[in-house]
Amino acid sequence: MTRDIHRLTPSPTEANCFSLGAISWVSRVETVGTIVSRDMAEKFLKFSVDDGTGCVTCIMWLNQLTSPYFHRFDSSTILLHSRVARRQARDIRIGAVARVRGRVGLYRGGMQITATNVVIERDPNAEILHWLECVRLSRSCYRIQS
Repeated sequence: MTRDIHRLTPSPTEANCFSLGAISWVSRVETVGTIVSRDMAEKFLKFSVDDGTGCVTCIMWLNQLTSPYFHRFDSSTILLHSRVARRQARDIRIGAVARVRGRVGLYRGGMQITATNVVIERDPNAEILHWLECVRLSRSCYRIQS
């Protein structure tokens, strides 16, 4: 849940790792919610997802073909990543319910998800089913008391 993403604290020793109380360190998250803002730039798409517990900013990079970061990958892999990111960015629209997976990080003092996968949900129950899964995981894996 977004509420928990905003309560994450950075590890004092591990880069890009965060914890929520006494749970294990996390670097990747998933959230499901309604897209409430969308700002397209040349190199990225910035959007916000509201899951009912709060909003989280997400960024999807669209510069795979020009960024030096991606030069370490095979050219066919870069092209595939670029096509997938552009297709996903095209589907991200205000009001749509989306499942966002990616790396969590701090940016300008706030938590942000660098999206690696965005799926527009067609099932009207997707958000509540995600909430139920979060509650189950919080009790069984992370031992968080709500």
